[in-house]
Amino acid sequence: METKYKRILLKLSGESLAGDQKMGINDETVRSFCEPIKKCVEAGVEVGIVVGGGNFWRGRSSENMDRARADHMGMLATTINALGVADALEQLGVPVRVQTAISMQQIAEPYIRSRAIRHLEKGRVVIFGCGTGNPFFSTDTAAALRAAEIDAEIIFKATMVDGVYDSDPKKNPNAVKYNTIKYEEILSKDLAVMDSTAASLCKDNNIPILVFSVENPDNIFAAVCGEEVGTLVVK
Repeated sequence: METKYKRILLKLSGESLAGDQKMGINDETVRSFCEPIKKCVEAGVEVGIVVGGGNFWRGRSSENMDRARADHMGMLATTINALGVADALEQLGVPVRVQTAISMQQIAEPYIRSRAIRHLEKGRVVIFGCGTGNPFFSTDTAAALRAAEIDAEIIFKATMVDGVYDSDPKKNPNAVKYNTIKYEEILSKDLAVMDSTAASLCKDNNIPILVFSVENPDNIFAAVCGEEVGTLVVK
């Protein structure tokens, strides 16, 4: 099957990996995400993945803890998720490598851009853990950074909402969904798509973002094939 994109960066939130149990990793949920990822790989798409860690730890909710230390704990949480997704992919027969921005050589490769690109070219999924490796930066920013570094054509931001709205659809039943929106509007209206650092990085590097719901995991493959799902954020 012909696909629209050759190389993508998929951002998975930690919360999405927990499924209905809300905490930890739900095996069935993770497998449901990995099956369309396998279809992408089989179709010749090169897939990089950045995972969040919110299903284990959200540092920003710890008001009494040093922010840098809380963020370091969050980075470790993303590594747990990266290993969990890697295991699920391997069980499906998908070749995968985990690279982390903080060195932990016993369980993962260090992040090396040229090595990551080589893995992608060989048809391996590369999962990037530990965010950027620096405190004060979100995993959304890590996704933007890795997408720029590996020359991804687009970022797929798989969330629990089916696109970008002019207000919170969970609080406002009359919220209006955008099919396409520009980065300037995201930033000026402070829409809850991603933090401003990540949005600015994508804008400056002309990397579009497709925001869609992962509650239907098949959206991942549908998006790769160019079907209209979610909201496209462009420069």
